[in-house]
Amino acid sequence: MYCLYIVIPCYNEQEVLPETSGRVGKLLRGLMDAGRVSAASRVVFVDDGSRDGTWELISGLHGRDDIFSGVKLSRNRGHQNALLAGLLEGSENADVTVSMDADLQDDITAIYEMLDKYEAGCQVVYGVRSARDTDTGFKKFTAEGFYKLTAALGGEIVYNHADFRLLGRNALDALAKYGEKNLFLRGIVPMLGYKSDIVYYKRAERFAGVSKYPLKKMLSFAADGITSLSVKPLRIMGFIGLLLLVICGLTSVFLRGNAQIITTVWAAAGLILSALGLVGEYVGKTYTETKERPRYIIEAVLK
Repeated sequence: MYCLYIVIPCYNEQEVLPETSGRVGKLLRGLMDAGRVSAASRVVFVDDGSRDGTWELISGLHGRDDIFSGVKLSRNRGHQNALLAGLLEGSENADVTVSMDADLQDDITAIYEMLDKYEAGCQVVYGVRSARDTDTGFKKFTAEGFYKLTAALGGEIVYNHADFRLLGRNALDALAKYGEKNLFLRGIVPMLGYKSDIVYYKRAERFAGVSKYPLKKMLSFAADGITSLSVKPLRIMGFIGLLLLVICGLTSVFLRGNAQIITTVWAAAGLILSALGLVGEYVGKTYTETKERPRYIIEAVLK
C-alpha cells in the first residue's frame, strides 16, 4: 500500500474550495477504505498568496479533518511555483502525487485510472483532454496553436495536457533536481525520461469563480514556455535575417530611388527590433536565473 498526496494550487479560490475539498476528500477516503492507498494519504492545498479567504478555508478544513493539509506561500508566486511548492514541500512523505487545479475542470475520477497505470509501472501519467468542447473558438484556436508551435520549435510537450498529472516518487525526486526559476512544468516533466502513459478525460466547465488566466497572462505563459524549452526561435530569427537580405537584394533590381530606400529601411528596422525583442527575452531569463533568488517562500505549513 502506498501513500498518495493530491496537490491543488489555489489563488483566490474561496468560492470553489468547499466543493473541491468535498469531492476530492470523498475520493481519497474511498481509496483509503478500499485499501488502495494508506491512511497517511493527504489532500494538499497550496495558497499562492490569495487575497480572499482561501487560507482561512484551508485552515478550517485542516482543523476539522486531518486528511487536508496546507502550504501557504508568503506572496503570490504564480501557478507553476505554487504547484512545485506543493509537490516538493507539501508532499515530501508521499510515494505518489497527483496534481490538479482547484476549479474542478479536471475530472477527478481519472485519478483511478492514473493509479492503475502507476501500479503497472508508470512513474508519470498525464491527464489529457479528449476534446475542447467547453472552450470558445478563440481559446481552442490559440491553445491548440500553442501546443503545435511549441512542438515545431523543439519543445517536448504532451498535446492538450496541462498540469493534471501523476508523478511517482522517482519522478518527483528527479524533478527536484531541476533548479531553474523560469518554470514550465509541462515541458520539464517529459524531460525526466521515466516510463509514462496517458489518461484521457473530458474537461468540465469551471465550477465557480473566474479564470486566473486571462488572455494577457495566457500569452505570457506561452512565451515563457517556448523560450524555456528551446533556442530555435533565435535560429529562426537568424534565418529570417538572411532571407530578408536576399529579398532586399532582389528588390533592388526592380525598384529604384526612394521606393528602394524606403523598402530596405523598413524591412531592416522591423527585423532589428524583432531580433532585439527576442534576444532580450532570453537575456532576461538568463538574468533571472543568475540571481538565484528562491522560487517561493513558505509562510506556513499545515500537516
